[in-house]
Amino acid sequence: MIELFGDISSVVIVKTAILFGAFLLIPLMAITGITGAKMAGNVNKGPIGRKKKRMPLIAFNGVFVLLPCALYLYYLSSNHQFSYTFYIVQIIEFIAGVTNLSLMALNIFDTKKLRSNKAQSA
Repeated sequence: MIELFGDISSVVIVKTAILFGAFLLIPLMAITGITGAKMAGNVNKGPIGRKKKRMPLIAFNGVFVLLPCALYLYYLSSNHQFSYTFYIVQIIEFIAGVTNLSLMALNIFDTKKLRSNKAQSA
């Protein structure tokens, strides 16, 4: 939204913050994935199995789509290059971001199912 309604300096500030935020978020997501995989053990069915299938997609999308987009958008914005390329990459980043948020939301729903199943069996 800032690209549509903000000035150039606002766009540069937002793209810089996103880039630095990504370098904080990536290790945290990796830690979350590793601890989740250790806790899940060899379970490959049900909600845990679905979560295990989604995690590689989330990681791939983050590392190979979202991060390169963030780097390139930062580069373009810091050099004030707001051409069609900027907006095409912005759209790709938006779609990839919505995809990851959707997959993570599904993981949250599966976690809630697990908790409700444990509460019912207790």
